[in-house]
Amino acid sequence: MDEFALIGRYFAGLCGSDDSIVVGIGDDCAQLRVLPGHDLVVSIDTLVEGTHFLPGTHPEWLASRLLGAAVSDLAAMGAIPAWFTLALTLPEADEAWVGRFASQLGRSARQFGITLVGGDTTRGPLTLSAQVHGWVPAGRGLHRRGAAVGDLVCVTGTLGDSRGGLECQLAPEKGVNDSLLERFFAPQPRLDCGRRIAAHASACIDISDGLLADLGHVLAASEVGARIERRALPLSPALVSYCGETQARDWALCGGEDFELCFTVPVSRWETLQRDLAGGGVPVTRIGEILPATEGLQLADGGKPCPLPGTGYNHFASADDRADKE
Repeated sequence: MDEFALIGRYFAGLCGSDDSIVVGIGDDCAQLRVLPGHDLVVSIDTLVEGTHFLPGTHPEWLASRLLGAAVSDLAAMGAIPAWFTLALTLPEADEAWVGRFASQLGRSARQFGITLVGGDTTRGPLTLSAQVHGWVPAGRGLHRRGAAVGDLVCVTGTLGDSRGGLECQLAPEKGVNDSLLERFFAPQPRLDCGRRIAAHASACIDISDGLLADLGHVLAASEVGARIERRALPLSPALVSYCGETQARDWALCGGEDFELCFTVPVSRWETLQRDLAGGGVPVTRIGEILPATEGLQLADGGKPCPLPGTGYNHFASADDRADKE
């Protein structure tokens, strides 16, 4: 089966029809109508076999992980999802594999309220990319810059679970926990939370490279420092049961790919934020506070200073750099 037949059979049916889509799959470009009074926000995510997932991973897991991770960037902006494009590099045109991938991709797209409008396929090492597009009210949206001294540092959900799911794959002899595997393969972008906190938060980022690494991006953009309380980190019972509390807290700090939101909010907005989050179904936890830039990034344990562990994953760090952080 050639490229065009593959697209027509498995992906053309995922392209929806609404007033915003003038032309979708099947032309040189998608033609899309911009929503009045809103700005378009765009992000792209890529998964590479051997870097982001192990060979032989089920295609359904790859579809849910790819789109969940990409849409999480929209959540971090407080955006409403609109469209996505897909680029697939495949070793071969395996129809059974593509069919399973496309079916789950469609289920995830419907869950997140986002529509496929185009893409590309080519032959090569298995690589999957999704570019997502969404809306924020004109001139608004959450950003990494904006955190101010005295703001609270908060996170949604629980942290470290995805790292636990990775460990289940790397060291199955330790046992396999299905809930941790699901957190790794089927991230749930915090779209509703992102929109609820948008009116209150001063800065926001989604946690992909690890809490300390991603909070570091906020601190750099905002030109501030922060203190995080290790004992305040929200942990799931599944993770603590799997690896113990000490390891769970280390993974919560540095594990990455939880795709929860880390955001800052002025103390004066905390109670109002809590009211606006009521009924959302996702807990939000205060884990620290913003400090002057001269204080840097600090970690405390029961209020006492403690050393920072490694600060997260960097694709282009040298092996020696990574070893120094472990």
